[in-house]
Amino acid sequence: MTGSRSTSEHRKSADDISANCAIITCSDTRTVENDTSGLHIRSCLEAENHRVIEYQIVPDNPDLVRSLIQEQLNKSIDVILINGGTGIARRDVTYDVIAAMLDRTLPGFGEIFRTLSFAQIGAASMLSRAIAGTIDGTLIFSMPGSTNAVRLAMGKLIIPELRHLVWEMRR
Repeated sequence: MTGSRSTSEHRKSADDISANCAIITCSDTRTVENDTSGLHIRSCLEAENHRVIEYQIVPDNPDLVRSLIQEQLNKSIDVILINGGTGIARRDVTYDVIAAMLDRTLPGFGEIFRTLSFAQIGAASMLSRAIAGTIDGTLIFSMPGSTNAVRLAMGKLIIPELRHLVWEMRR
């Protein structure tokens, strides 16, 4: 075969991939006991036989968020999944930190997330600064902290393409 392979062929090549993942919840108020969004991310990943290597909660502090992301980049992590800190309040710093660190962006993630979110919550979806891309060969997804937003992002966008994305990053 010449030329590029189709998306379905790529997905088929990625069927056996299991990703090493890190989950980061950015919040001043969440704890391990009440972090339903982080727990949902974990359950989605584990249901698909991906490995959660790291799970941490970090306050909405740009230096701490950046440092924790950098720490994950120094491990054998394929994907960093972050929830929280994507709004426009002064304490919402996740987007700004990640946007400054990205090597490559996946603009479709934020665009499609906001489109799907609009169908659920209307114009308030424009307040989300969900973002995705790569940093030093590691995929990173940043989604709002609400559990409904995490369900949407994981169920409609991340889980359906995660193996394919990791396969692309590894080749």
